[in-house]
Amino acid sequence: MGNLSLVLFFSALLLFSPFSSATLIPDDLRLPSSATFPSAHAEKLIRALNLLPKDPSPEPVAATADAPAKRIVEHRFNLVGLSGGVSVDDLGHNAGYYRLPHSHDARMFYLFFESRHSKKDPVVIWLTGGPGCSSELAVFYENGPFTIADNMSLAWNEFGWDQASNLLYVDQPTGTGFSYSTDSRDIRHDESGVSDDLYDFLQAFFAEHPEYANNDFYITGESYAGHYIPAFASRVHQGNKAKEGIHINLKGFAIGNGLTDPAIQYKAYTDYALDNGIIKESDYKKINKYYPACEYAIKLCGTSGTVSCLASYLVCNTIFSSIMKIAGNTNYYDIRKQCEGSLCYDFSDMEKFLNLKSVRESLGVGDIEFVSCSPTVYQAMLTDWMRNLEVGIPALLEDGIKLLVYAGEYDLICNWLGNSRWVHSMEWSGQQNFVSSPEQSFTVDGKEAGVLKSHGPLNFLKVHDAGHMVPMDQPKAALEMLKRWIQGNLLELSDSESLDAEM
Repeated sequence: MGNLSLVLFFSALLLFSPFSSATLIPDDLRLPSSATFPSAHAEKLIRALNLLPKDPSPEPVAATADAPAKRIVEHRFNLVGLSGGVSVDDLGHNAGYYRLPHSHDARMFYLFFESRHSKKDPVVIWLTGGPGCSSELAVFYENGPFTIADNMSLAWNEFGWDQASNLLYVDQPTGTGFSYSTDSRDIRHDESGVSDDLYDFLQAFFAEHPEYANNDFYITGESYAGHYIPAFASRVHQGNKAKEGIHINLKGFAIGNGLTDPAIQYKAYTDYALDNGIIKESDYKKINKYYPACEYAIKLCGTSGTVSCLASYLVCNTIFSSIMKIAGNTNYYDIRKQCEGSLCYDFSDMEKFLNLKSVRESLGVGDIEFVSCSPTVYQAMLTDWMRNLEVGIPALLEDGIKLLVYAGEYDLICNWLGNSRWVHSMEWSGQQNFVSSPEQSFTVDGKEAGVLKSHGPLNFLKVHDAGHMVPMDQPKAALEMLKRWIQGNLLELSDSESLDAEM
């Protein structure tokens, strides 16, 4: 079957079939349970969109004669079981809901942790991918202020990113984590809707917290946030240029093991798998025969809209599913490990903790059942999956906004090789200088923790001994990475430079 015929086959299938990830994909192309992307198969950890909770979040304060209506309801919280280190009462830990203005009845949940160092530290927002996976995954397992022990107690995270920033986590798009709506029309399907919602939230957040409005601002995240982040950064920059509302002091954005340019990254799957002994040369040649159809489908997606984008998702994931049929139970987030459980990691302690009545009351989320990832959000965003989000990045670089792309070396699904290739292929005024720049050691405590390439506002970092979730696998290196990137020098600082940075 030729490239066009294959794409037309899937397009016709999509047009004449009710959408379901199970019914759309023929048996020979369907991703096995061990090979699907995170929220496609996590039956025990994911549920449908949070609609009509019995006891929803507090309503935003109604307008009065003296004050306009507030769209944010926020309060300080103190989670049970936290012991050791600084007192939570000495810090500002806030949970809140924001009622989205361009929605029927959507509410976005967020957590805000004041810096343990200084309120003048940058504001950093973290976005988890999926699409449809909650940022609480990062709060408790990656770079948040605390971690969960087996007995449901909390401990301070020595390497939490609140050591160097005022840290925001947002459950988005609508239907993710504790975010919810009473109307299914509020589900987003593309980056335009997602980035507008995030921009509206930021405007409301800084209006609520004017003391942080002039701080430097950075956007960070991982995985499918490789789509969210460039679109969000462009939306913030656009708003600043148009003088919309509060000026947001955007300084940079960082993408960890992200999916940003699918055409380049899907082509890298077989190269990475062969280099790491996951497939053989004969497998490599066979699987690569799928790529021309994938490439053609992605081009159609870029110009033809919804149906062709869904078709490209199905065609291109034949490449990944074919690799995983050979790889078996290999953890595609970290090829050194075996996949255990629905998400290849056990996050059940977090779900149990966040569904405790006392915790829900502390966070102000009513009776909403927390789930790690939403299949409804996942499926709604499939039309967005194969779009190229690299296209908006050069304009940001030209205006001096910093970009850090980092990737753990043992991740397959959003591997360092594919990320390196799209970064090197990106056309901007500094491209040739970046390509020709030497590789340098990223060292932590005198030991090489990664390999760095840099020129001007662009940095690419391959992180050693890490998989998909770099802050979880290498927490100290990840915090050092954040600190140095914010300070403008990812190379190891001298003692005097470190002292100056602390002052």
